Amino acid sequence: MFGLFKKENADGSDKLPGPKGVPDAVGSTLVVEFKEDPTWAWALKAVMKPKKEIDLFDIRVFSDSAAGSAKVSVKDYHSLDDHPNLVLYDGIYDKKKKKALLQVKYKKTN
Repeated sequence: MFGLFKKENADGSDKLPGPKGVPDAVGSTLVVEFKEDPTWAWALKAVMKPKKEIDLFDIRVFSDSAAGSAKVSVKDYHSLDDHPNLVLYDGIYDKKKKKALLQVKYKKTN
């Protein structure tokens, strides 16, 4: 009965959430730890995939405009599997502790 409202893809796998603005902890990490421009960092999007542990997520941060320019429709976390060049940061987001552990995935130019 409880599975009645569970969201699934056509292949039976769990449906993942679509792109959203970066969570506060992720945006703060980008600005404070990685010294990114706040205006740019807060304009980025993120897709997440739940991990086995409650409140832990794999996360990928990307630019919606770069994805659009590349004609890539980002619907969920796996949409970027074939386009790793669009992933700017990836890592783990802990929703409960409000912390993010991220890795830079693009070459910064200064």
